[in-house]
Amino acid sequence: MSKMNEIRIEKVNLSIGTGQAGDPLDKAVKLIEAIGGSKAIQTVTSKRIPTWNVRPGLAVGCLVTLRKKKTDVLKNLLIAIKNKLKKSQFSGRTITFGVPEYIDIPEVRYDPEIGIIGLQVSVTLERPGFRVARRSTKKSKIGKKNQITSEETIEFMKNKFNIEVEE
Repeated sequence: MSKMNEIRIEKVNLSIGTGQAGDPLDKAVKLIEAIGGSKAIQTVTSKRIPTWNVRPGLAVGCLVTLRKKKTDVLKNLLIAIKNKLKKSQFSGRTITFGVPEYIDIPEVRYDPEIGIIGLQVSVTLERPGFRVARRSTKKSKIGKKNQITSEETIEFMKNKFNIEVEE
């Protein structure tokens, strides 16, 4: 296998949607910063939904993107879901799954101030050369031969993290 065909993890996103600002959002930010080890960004709404008391510009969630120390955190998150993923959680080069309770994650202790909160995890894979689609000058598309399929993503996760894939 060519070095340019090797698949690697580009980033791991951890997110929590609280649906409201205030105390629940502060708890979610504290938790996600403790798990990810970096500063959280608050996500804001762009729509108005009067029945949910949501207006544009209201912070309703938080997000952390991990790029360097991602494999250690990802291993712990996969242990929290017992290394089992469904086939529907793989979409091309992206894997998305939820952790129902953060206390299932190894090395994370229960904090009574936070309570019990779940989080969403999204893992994005790439190959060397994927930068051509993101660079500022002379952007280009990724060729069909170099794109990552769901089957390749499943094989990568099975080989690297010993994941069981269910139907």
